[in-house]
Amino acid sequence: MRIMNEAMAAEPLPLPAPGAETYPALDFANSAVTLPGGRHVDFLGTPAAADQWLAEHGLAPADAGLQEMCTAQLRSLREQIRSLLASRVAALPALPAALSAVNDALIKAPAVALLHWDQKDGPYRAAPHPTTQLLDHALAALADNTADLLTGPDAERLTACGSSPCNRYLLRHGRRHWCSTRCGDRARAARAYARRTRADRAEGD
Repeated sequence: MRIMNEAMAAEPLPLPAPGAETYPALDFANSAVTLPGGRHVDFLGTPAAADQWLAEHGLAPADAGLQEMCTAQLRSLREQIRSLLASRVAALPALPAALSAVNDALIKAPAVALLHWDQKDGPYRAAPHPTTQLLDHALAALADNTADLLTGPDAERLTACGSSPCNRYLLRHGRRHWCSTRCGDRARAARAYARRTRADRAEGD
């Protein structure tokens, strides 16, 4: 179970947005959630919360023990990835800083197992020890997945949730522009209210 707080308890959180099951980077971008009533939940808000998020997504062991400096790096990359998603959805040029952040993360961690030498058994290959390279590997994996999303065929389906104040991204199916049933219901209710308001004003003229 994810770490709960008062904001989460006030209203159940929506399920992961459509597409997050295929692209962990999408769920990463959505890991800071804006809820109705001005509530805000950040799954990377504390080192313990970030540990849990990474473990749930297979990017770190459950006892990773991230420090605040590492957690801040995760939040920083998240904002740059959100910037790239926003640029893609709006068909605008990407901010150079966002591109640099993702590319820097891509080259931080080795993509192949390194060569090691054991005094008894001789040479062998293995990935860097997770306790020393864990964050770099998590950042690289998320950056790589972001690049796959933005350059692959699913990029055409990327959109922002159309229900205010939700700030999540999703891969749309058909004409659906909502990240959850709850957001869809809220958007439909808002449209119905707007129609009634316009009709009342027209009758009053």
